[in-house]
Parts: sequence; structure tokens; C-alpha cells
Amino acid sequence: MLRYAFQRLVLAVPVTLGVLVIGFTLLNLVPSDPATVRAGPAASAEVIAQIRTEMGLDRPLWEQFLRYVGNVLTGDLGTSLVNNMSVADELSRAFGATLELVVLCLVWALPTAILLGVLAASRRGTIWDRVIMGGSVAGVSLPVFLIGMILLWVFGYKLQLLPFTGRGGPLWTLDGFRHAVLPSVCLGLIFIGPVARMTRTSMLETLKADHVRTARAKGLSERVVTFRHGLRNALIPVTTLVGLQIGYLLGGAIVTETIFSWPGVGRLAVGAIVANDIPVAQGAIIALSLGFIAMNLIVDLLYAVLDPRVQAK
Repeated sequence: MLRYAFQRLVLAVPVTLGVLVIGFTLLNLVPSDPATVRAGPAASAEVIAQIRTEMGLDRPLWEQFLRYVGNVLTGDLGTSLVNNMSVADELSRAFGATLELVVLCLVWALPTAILLGVLAASRRGTIWDRVIMGGSVAGVSLPVFLIGMILLWVFGYKLQLLPFTGRGGPLWTLDGFRHAVLPSVCLGLIFIGPVARMTRTSMLETLKADHVRTARAKGLSERVVTFRHGLRNALIPVTTLVGLQIGYLLGGAIVTETIFSWPGVGRLAVGAIVANDIPVAQGAIIALSLGFIAMNLIVDLLYAVLDPRVQAK
């Protein structure tokens, strides 16, 4: 297991390097001058030129990139051009808020999606199956911003049951939890559909397997057969999809955080791009990408736990 984990960790290194290259290249193609942003609109050409030299922007791109990678490896993500604060400090606060949102979403959405998929598979062809699959298709088809606006208008504005702007504090406090409910539900509704559909498909294949038929022949109850003998094997492909969907959650969090004014990495990235704050935008891209890579690494390890044959490859 340790050998397999080390192999997956090594494979993550070139992916991380690719993220640095792409993020650096894309943001350097933006038609804006970081030195001008830092100096302000009233600065003279001499002041802007001096700032460009101090920031190293007058050097070749390859040299800027090597310097940037070296700073990232030492934990130095630069300083914001707008508020002159450390990018690492801003990201640490914002990433904690995003992580709270994703964790709360997974706490309710993941078991719900799996249970719905199991129910649809065990009731194949019934009204339950059709309703669950119809809801799954709707969840996949509806854009996240539309779901967010509906939740905000109905439960926040009309019924006034829950707050819908900002973060009320840490998730473990009552006010913090109430503020996180609507954003987490918005993310969860786009997560449930794909996972429920994959769980149903995988369960239908697993329930046809020989070991499941043997368990039924022994007289075990259908609940025991479904959850003890069928669900574990069915979760192998579902685990891979969950890892990908968690990555999409980080992307969906950008829209959700903007709608609900949630102070996470996504909202920070949008604000930085609008303000041409290149260091913060680059730092946000790195944070979101590393989160995606870390989740895929965790999924690979869980895959190996569920299916020991993977470790032997």
C-alpha cells in the first residue's frame, strides 16, 4: 500500500508543474501591466518603470517563471497588488471557508446520492426508479447559478428561513452553520445527480454477479445482500466519479461563492481577476488545482482499499 501511495504521489508532481506553467502563461497573456496596477493610475512612467524593474517584469519570461516556481516552492506566493497583503495569508483564510463549504456539502450529499442510487437499482422499473433518475437528470442539467438563485430567492428572500449572504463564522457555530446551509445545498444538488446515476448502474451490474446470487441462495435478506455483498463492489467505480465530482465542486464553488457572497477561494479568484491582481489570481489557481490533485490522490488510495488488485498493478 505504501509503495502504491508513493507511486501516485510521484505522478502528481508533473501535474503540479503543468498547473504552474499553465497558470503562469495564461495570466501573463492578460493585457494588463502589474506594475501599473501597483503604482496606480496617477503614477508617472518613471515610477512604473522602476516598479517593473523591482518586480522583475523586465526580465525574459522563462527567467520570471523559474523565479516564480522557486518562490512557490518556498511558500512565497507574492504580495497582492491591490491591498499589499501576503497572498499566502489571504489564501489560507479563503481556502478554509471553501473547505468548510465542500465538507458540509459532502456530509449530506454523498450518502444521499449513494442511497438514492441503491434504492433506484433495487426498485428498478418502479416509480421510485423513474423519480430518482428524473431528479438526477434535472440536477445534472440545471446550471449551478440557476439553482443558487432559486434557493436564494425562495429560502432566503421569500421565506426568510436562512441567511444568504456572507459567512457567519466557523462552521461549528450555529450562525456559521446557518450561513453555510444554502451554499452547501446549492453545491450538493449538482453533486447528487451524477453519483446517484453511477451508483444505480454499478449496483445493477453487481447484483447480477455470482457471489450475490450465492448470498441470496443462502437465504440472506435482500437488505443484507444489497448492502453487504453488493454495495462494496459497486462503490469501486463510484469512488472514481466522486473524486472527479469533488474537483467539479471546487469549480462550482466559484459560482456559488459569488452568488452567496461566501469569502472563499473562488470569490477571491474572481475579485483578483477583475482587479488585475495577478499574484492573488495565480495563488488562487494553485490552491484550487492542488485541492483537485489532493482529492484525486485520496480517491486513488480509497480505490486501492476497495479493490486490493489495484495495488498489484
